[in-house]
Amino acid sequence: MPGRWYRNAVIYSVDVRLFQDSDGDGIGDLPGLTKRLDYLSRLGVNTLWLNPVHPSPGADGGYDITDYYAIDPCLGDLGDFALFLAEAGERGLRVIMDLVVNHTSDQHPWFRAAREDPASDHRDWYVWSAVEPPDRFSGQVFPGVEKETWTYDEQAGAWYRHRFYRTEPDLNTDHPAVRREIGKIAEFWLRLGVAGFRIDAAPFLIETGQQRLPDYRFLRDLRERVSWRAGDAVLLAEANVADAELLEYFGSADGTSSRTTMLFAFRLNQAMMLALARRDPQPIRDTLAALPDLPAHAQWATFLRNHDEVDLGGLSDTERADVFAAFGPEPDMQLYDRGIRRRLAPMLGGDRRRIELAYSLQLTMAGTPVLRYGDEIGMGEDLQLPERQAIRTPMQWDSGPGAGFSTAPAERVIAPVIDFGEYAYQQVNVTDQRLDETSVLSWFERILHTLRECPEIGCGDHEMLTTEQRCVLAHLAALDGAETLFLHNLDDVPCRLDLRATVAGQYRPLNLFGDSDYGRDVDLGAVALNGYGYRWIRLTR
Repeated sequence: MPGRWYRNAVIYSVDVRLFQDSDGDGIGDLPGLTKRLDYLSRLGVNTLWLNPVHPSPGADGGYDITDYYAIDPCLGDLGDFALFLAEAGERGLRVIMDLVVNHTSDQHPWFRAAREDPASDHRDWYVWSAVEPPDRFSGQVFPGVEKETWTYDEQAGAWYRHRFYRTEPDLNTDHPAVRREIGKIAEFWLRLGVAGFRIDAAPFLIETGQQRLPDYRFLRDLRERVSWRAGDAVLLAEANVADAELLEYFGSADGTSSRTTMLFAFRLNQAMMLALARRDPQPIRDTLAALPDLPAHAQWATFLRNHDEVDLGGLSDTERADVFAAFGPEPDMQLYDRGIRRRLAPMLGGDRRRIELAYSLQLTMAGTPVLRYGDEIGMGEDLQLPERQAIRTPMQWDSGPGAGFSTAPAERVIAPVIDFGEYAYQQVNVTDQRLDETSVLSWFERILHTLRECPEIGCGDHEMLTTEQRCVLAHLAALDGAETLFLHNLDDVPCRLDLRATVAGQYRPLNLFGDSDYGRDVDLGAVALNGYGYRWIRLTR
């Protein structure tokens, strides 16, 4: 088996501010997260991805940063962070951080110096224009919310560029000093013990020149610098780009990835959403056939939901309309003219069969799965909150006041806990599900521990199989003699498959995991699948 830890990882995305408050101030913090490490270890994840933990005014959920070398005081301090890393390491948990360096907060000392004095060393660390740019009203990341990408600053007497919110001026990553600073930031946190970084908005980070063409050498240089400090550190890039550009982000020197280690599989995510909406796996088959073969040691990061909207920008208008109709039919469920701002459980109508099917589908795709905190208990969203905040609500630990997240009065809690409807914390929480062996949480523990027994998923070769049932996705993963067959029925009608001609060879099939008890023996000539059923079948020669 390839000795690359990230290829058999299960990544858990967590916002420290929303996970566990340890001191009653209404904000989650590092000591609180540290106290929950045993829970995460038992769950079956082995890598934690921390959303930004740096000082921030909080205008963009912590992604507007004012100091890259510190911990936000509301979360703790560097000592708390070091203790958290040590405790995570004791449990075999690695930690990766968000590297958010395509922009800063407008309150960052660099930008303050840049706007105050044209002769400042930091003036050229940002992107300025003396005249109103012709593209002032184009290229917004958040259309319908932010109306322009250039804002005039009275103090500076110039226009500054911001692809995100106007409170987040773009750094000029053409500048050698800025690139050196980014490398220094990465080295600082690697020295403290993190295992790598998720690179926020990678396409914008590497834009260069007036034409804003991508400079992939930036990624190569960052990879080299990171690798010298920690040989097994990973770079996971957020790059929702066209298929033709994907390999450029990985690099392929001598057939081996030389830039980023992993990319989020946005195209696959959109295909899975379309397949679930249509109850037809063909979009998944088509996407997997179109995606390029990866260089050695490169890896996809698969996901169903992340901390942002479900981005459907890569689908056609008809395909997007189908997903909207199935999972986000109301205008307030949609966002930025391209996505859905809901959690997966309510998107699937709370149907336990479909929820399990969707996550089994994700977990068996080639790549490293990424889960969002709260997915494991089927948390919902609060559509009364603006934009992406609808899915950024506190973790629901128990049915007591504050959902076990905080003892602070409700008005002091960083975001309101969900206390209404079928996804209220009184109905959906860790404690109740821990006591129920049939709960979503118990199911997640079982499937994640089974996943750890199947290294062929993350490291092996995957082959799509043809079946006579249009609604069934069948594929085979193999590694070093271990072969596992995965079957997923995207329709609610039970079916039966004859796989004797498809799965060549003499096997003794073994039921590994499934939506129900299909019996001890497996007959490849008559494999049953329930409606929305799924089966993992180990094939032993």
